[in-house]
Amino acid sequence: MLPVIQKEVVDNKKWLTDQEFLDSIAVTNSLPGPFAINSATFVGYRRAGLPGAVTAALGATAPSFIIILLIAVSFTTLSGNKYMEYIFAGVRPAVVALIFFALVKLTKSVGINGVNLSIAGLASAMLLFLNFHPIAVILLCGSIGFFFLRKEAE
Repeated sequence: MLPVIQKEVVDNKKWLTDQEFLDSIAVTNSLPGPFAINSATFVGYRRAGLPGAVTAALGATAPSFIIILLIAVSFTTLSGNKYMEYIFAGVRPAVVALIFFALVKLTKSVGINGVNLSIAGLASAMLLFLNFHPIAVILLCGSIGFFFLRKEAE
């Protein structure tokens, strides 16, 4: 969903800049719930206040709800179908590619320097090897950014 949301919100509609979108990812990833719904709600609120947030949240959830409902109804007939298993086996690597594409595109807007790479490495290590909670990682990395990167922004 990330590349789709970014393309629509930043590139096509120009509702947010790359930097604002990146900031929204940081905020929405620290909130409970699915990223797409949190992002849609954030963008809706930025564009039209509370009515925009409600409308965007409904717009983000309704299609998925309807599709999942249809899949659930027909799941008993599709489960065990070898053709469906082949389709899902092909979709999984495509999802990884979409996530990688979003990562590469967002990396360009962050700006690459030694401090940013160090923060990214530290955050990855904390999440992958030390089992830190994502909110703790965000708070710690935000603090590091405040102390080490504020001079560059001034």
